[in-house]
Amino acid sequence: MIAFIEAYRADYGVEPICRVLPIAPSTFYQQAAIARDPATASPRARRDRELMEHIRRIWQDNRAVYGARKVWHSLQREGRQVARCTVERLMHKMGLKGVIRGRKVITTRPDTARPCPDDRVNRQFRAESPNQLWVSDFTYVQTWNGMVYVAFVIDVFARRIVGWKVSTSMTTQFVLDALEQAIWQRKPAGNKALIHHSDRGSQYLSIRYTERLALADIDASVGTVGDSYDNALAETINGLYKAEVIHHLGPWKSMAQVEWETLRWVDWYNNRRLLAPIGYRPPAEAERAFYEDQSGLDIAA
Repeated sequence: MIAFIEAYRADYGVEPICRVLPIAPSTFYQQAAIARDPATASPRARRDRELMEHIRRIWQDNRAVYGARKVWHSLQREGRQVARCTVERLMHKMGLKGVIRGRKVITTRPDTARPCPDDRVNRQFRAESPNQLWVSDFTYVQTWNGMVYVAFVIDVFARRIVGWKVSTSMTTQFVLDALEQAIWQRKPAGNKALIHHSDRGSQYLSIRYTERLALADIDASVGTVGDSYDNALAETINGLYKAEVIHHLGPWKSMAQVEWETLRWVDWYNNRRLLAPIGYRPPAEAERAFYEDQSGLDIAA
């Protein structure tokens, strides 16, 4: 608004423009003076200007998806003491907003006739350590070339994505590739305490998938039919992915484009995204803290 008045003041004058716009002439002159010499601003205005630079940096560095709450926590982690309401006020002033999660869409095709493992989780999505409980699910993405599907395997302890796959078909091989990545990255030799939980999608109940779990000494767990709460954590991660990638960056031209942005998002999510359930830390940081604590206990013992 100040720039607009400056641009047209020679043609129309300041006061006539201010009568049309919701701004007093005194406010314009004050802001114009500050723009010419920032040192004349009040202490609060100078602090706001500095904070706005940090807020914009944090918002841009985190894929432009953070709202005021996570920006505020990021500032706290940097040692910048500021009230959350101040962050909200300044983000509103700059026009910065976080993404909003949309409505869930069910993509699973449940196989009600096929025998399946028992539900060993019972909606208790908690783990005392990494590699204790994994959850799996997949979602869909509409592209110009047709439907694309994205599968995730998540370690419940720190909600870290340990396996993922993008495909043009909902086959067993598609979800099996995500599982293979998780096993290759994470499965310690001889660990027989790991549970893998999924919904009753036909891909997860297939013989090939259940045999692969058994071969890796992973106990299978399956939720009830058509109930998203029985795989709520995986549904939550799918919701974040859809909000922060698919709806935020779309429309999508091809599977290759989806795959590239999914790769970038998984890296950011695991290593930099703050998650409220684990104390506003990234998953990788939460896992490092766990192993450091375990090392300290071993040394003390």
